[in-house]
Amino acid sequence: MLKILVPTDFSVNSKAGIRFAMQWTTQQELELVFLHVFHVERLVQLRNEDFEEYTEKKRIQFVEKLNHFVISLYKKAKIKTGKYSCAAQQGISADIGIMDYCRNHKDIDYICISTRGASKLDKFFGTNTGNLITKSNVPVIAVPKHYKRSPVTELVYATDFSNYLEELKTVVAFARPIQAKIKVLHLAWENEIVPDQKTIEGSVQGQYHGSIELKIKKAGESFSLEKDLKNEISRSRPSMVVLFTDQNRGLFKKIFSPSKAEQLSFNTPIPLLAIHK
Repeated sequence: MLKILVPTDFSVNSKAGIRFAMQWTTQQELELVFLHVFHVERLVQLRNEDFEEYTEKKRIQFVEKLNHFVISLYKKAKIKTGKYSCAAQQGISADIGIMDYCRNHKDIDYICISTRGASKLDKFFGTNTGNLITKSNVPVIAVPKHYKRSPVTELVYATDFSNYLEELKTVVAFARPIQAKIKVLHLAWENEIVPDQKTIEGSVQGQYHGSIELKIKKAGESFSLEKDLKNEISRSRPSMVVLFTDQNRGLFKKIFSPSKAEQLSFNTPIPLLAIHK
């Protein structure tokens, strides 16, 4: 059984990730772990044991609050509560707290978190969701704040074909239990040498027996993968988009060649599954 970490700050925007996780449980047996990251300022006059005692008291309070919050959302969604637990984690920031939790709990399979867009400054320094996409070893599902609960029936896996057969194994492992179709999408730049479509279709269909569609499309004149992908999403209306992101990028590459998955997460129109290469 997969274990899904679902962070929340109790805000309206954070409910989108919870709604997606709850919907997912109607398609597949899962264990959900709802997490709230909080920060307690250290007062100089407090002894270590007093600070730890106070922090533990706050943690227990947040767990109780989180449990009430989650139960109310289950009732509103009219979904039967399955296997779930609530946790609270002390952390400097939400993204750091979430990654710390995952390091201490190796059985987390996915992080499912809401994303609410980002200002220009946020895009440079990073948002919680963006930072998770570029730094977390655990795959991240970024859910737009306006997401309305609906079954996941089709995934668009966008690829540059550099390692598509290995990546496709991961995509198939996610899609098969929920019986979702997969569309493999490649946006080809002008003058790009693209592998023969029939050869690729043969290798894919040979392994997965006709359950996967392949689409190679010429990129638009905007020279922006993000814009072209959003246009394709608007046309085909899939349930989710899947991207693999390279986390081994220095500051120069981050500024001048930002992660496509991270950029798309700022304004994704549908849930985005980002998996590190």
